[in-house]
Amino acid sequence: MTALRAIPALPFDALRGAIGIQRLARRAARAWGTLAVMVCALAAPAGIAQAQEGPQMNLRRVDLNAGMHRIDAQVALTPQERQTGLMHRKEMPAHEGMLFVFEQPSQQCFWMKNTLLPLTAAFIADDGTIVNLEDMKPQTLDSHCSTKPVRYVLEMNQGWFAKKGIKAGTKLGGTPFARQ
Repeated sequence: MTALRAIPALPFDALRGAIGIQRLARRAARAWGTLAVMVCALAAPAGIAQAQEGPQMNLRRVDLNAGMHRIDAQVALTPQERQTGLMHRKEMPAHEGMLFVFEQPSQQCFWMKNTLLPLTAAFIADDGTIVNLEDMKPQTLDSHCSTKPVRYVLEMNQGWFAKKGIKAGTKLGGTPFARQ
């Protein structure tokens, strides 16, 4: 029979994220051994150390608008978030979308591998002006590209832009475009 040894407590700030998940894992490994590392890895947010298997639902959000039409957009900022995008989603509310943010304006091209919803991509200039719109068919590798270099791409349910009368040349509002 093995005796249990006392497990030292970690400061509450570490658990709240002030130290960060990697530092917490290192500290836990020293204090608790391998079992604690496995527990921390299981508690880590999806995508940090493993491939994305399902839809990403907990990205940060930003409010955008197209005139009087409000858009609640998840923000795909990191390469991993952008790569996963709206893959594996079976549904998305009508007023929601995903805003892909790139470091520099360039020609952006999108395809629909593992994406189950028909979408429209709005390729957007730095000032919020829609450069072009592209309807995209689910689960295809067809490439849909911006006609000019852009930093932003907004994906919405297919038909959303058309139903609202939003076309190339329409200017979107919101925090990402406010600094222009």
